[in-house]
Amino acid sequence: MGIDYYNILKVNRNASVEDLKKAYRRLAMIWHPDKNLTKNKSEAEAKFKQISEAYDVLSDPQKRQIYDLYGEEALKSGQVPSSSGRGYYTNSYYNNGQHPNPNFRFNPRDAEDIYAELFGGSDGGGGGGSAGRRFKEGYFRNNVNGGESSGSSSSVKKAPAVENVLACSLVDLYKGAKKKIKISRTVLDSSGKIRNVEEILTIDIKPGWKKGTKITFPEKGNQEPGVIAADIIFVVDEKPHDVFTRDSNDLVMNQEISLLEALTGKMVELTTLDGRNLAIPVTEMVKPGDELTVANEGMPISKDPRKRGNLRIKFDVRYPSRLSAEQKSDLRRVLGGS
Repeated sequence: MGIDYYNILKVNRNASVEDLKKAYRRLAMIWHPDKNLTKNKSEAEAKFKQISEAYDVLSDPQKRQIYDLYGEEALKSGQVPSSSGRGYYTNSYYNNGQHPNPNFRFNPRDAEDIYAELFGGSDGGGGGGSAGRRFKEGYFRNNVNGGESSGSSSSVKKAPAVENVLACSLVDLYKGAKKKIKISRTVLDSSGKIRNVEEILTIDIKPGWKKGTKITFPEKGNQEPGVIAADIIFVVDEKPHDVFTRDSNDLVMNQEISLLEALTGKMVELTTLDGRNLAIPVTEMVKPGDELTVANEGMPISKDPRKRGNLRIKFDVRYPSRLSAEQKSDLRRVLGGS
């Protein structure tokens, strides 16, 4: 049989077209590369294509008939097994029955076209074209309380999404981290009874994520009869740091220096969020409120973690509380006063 399309979509062999649509939508919400934030992108892309191919084959009566009779290899090659079991040959007979579609040629549909068709494109959901290939985030926003898309006749409703705060340190958001969160939820067993289960959700925090970033776990809320379980959404929040504050992709720190250091220079020493020790020379005269910018020592940029924002050091000049007469005289002499 080769690839088991039924197992990929997690449906039985008698699944209806509506069953296939529901299974596809559920899995696409998890694995579409633009929606998927918690897994490896290449893995998500491969899984999404596999799900789309399974739906393409099983939702097409001709493809499904050939697949059910002869398997994936025959479907794609156009050759069916001989009744003797000694190999494949084109447009032959199988168990004394003619090939169901002698002129059939396997032509797989584009994964993004399938996605646009089932989730609705800006052209009304027909699929294809650039509009059909863009990720339809609007579907998820507009259908949190509505279950199926507007084109579906299903009356099953979806429970409202549940949002939780995910507190992250600045170090987590700088370096990336893995957080495991234990949840308790109700599920329906095979007999329809409600029972409590505990589950561990894993979130891979990517370097550069910002406050407000949302991570969605589709249908991980409580299950109830007649209601699609809610999505669980974690919203990133940023814990205060002792030294640095974040300004978009920049890191900002305050540095107090004495009046003498402001006039004569100083070496600012600090430890970065990833544990490196930096020594930054201040060679120009500093006025209160001045900033020194150190390029590429800010936060990673989430779309390209190899790039970073800047580190901005804000200076506060500390003036002496008093000067002796001798010190004042010395300053007049050095600074050229009378």
